[in-house]
Amino acid sequence: MLDIQLTDAGKRYRFDWIFRRLTFRFQAGGRYALLGPNGSGKSTLMQVLSGHLSLSKGRIAFEEDGKKTDIELTYQKISYAAPYIELIEEFTLGETLAFHHRLKPFRPPFTPETVYELLDLPRSRHKELRFFSSGMKQRVKLALAICSDTPVVLLDEPTTNLDVRAVAWFKNLVRDHAGDRLLIIASNDPGDLDLCDLELNLTDYKS
Repeated sequence: MLDIQLTDAGKRYRFDWIFRRLTFRFQAGGRYALLGPNGSGKSTLMQVLSGHLSLSKGRIAFEEDGKKTDIELTYQKISYAAPYIELIEEFTLGETLAFHHRLKPFRPPFTPETVYELLDLPRSRHKELRFFSSGMKQRVKLALAICSDTPVVLLDEPTTNLDVRAVAWFKNLVRDHAGDRLLIIASNDPGDLDLCDLELNLTDYKS
């Protein structure tokens, strides 16, 4: 179980603060919605939480069972899906699942084979990802994140490029397999936020 504590956190680009004076604790097992209009800093904060960006001011701490975790090792404990994260397009779907499983193993009892079945993309095992539609790629990203054996799952705009059927698939995936992990969803779609019971509105932390 992993908590994430932000203390007086701020991020800026040049002279513009994206957010600042943010003190907040994401507690293990919670399901949080990041709210705010486009440009409010939701994706920026998600990248900070994942370790892809550093803060301009303040601190971020990761605590596992009450003990601080080395920030350099947190990538092993966080799965992250977003439309702007690229997949290796030259890999087939089968190669993608096997490669990911070696780097960040799936939660028991998932295996590359069972995740393939869960994706419900028939006749796609030997197809290179560069030939997938945007919606198919998004399904792969979501399955990799949610099925990974990590205590934290970050989902940025998860239903981007998904049709109605795929949105229902995604929501069932979260309900069935997010478990008691820390789940953070950044989105402007009210349907995505139905999956959360706590919220953080970034418009409260503008300069």
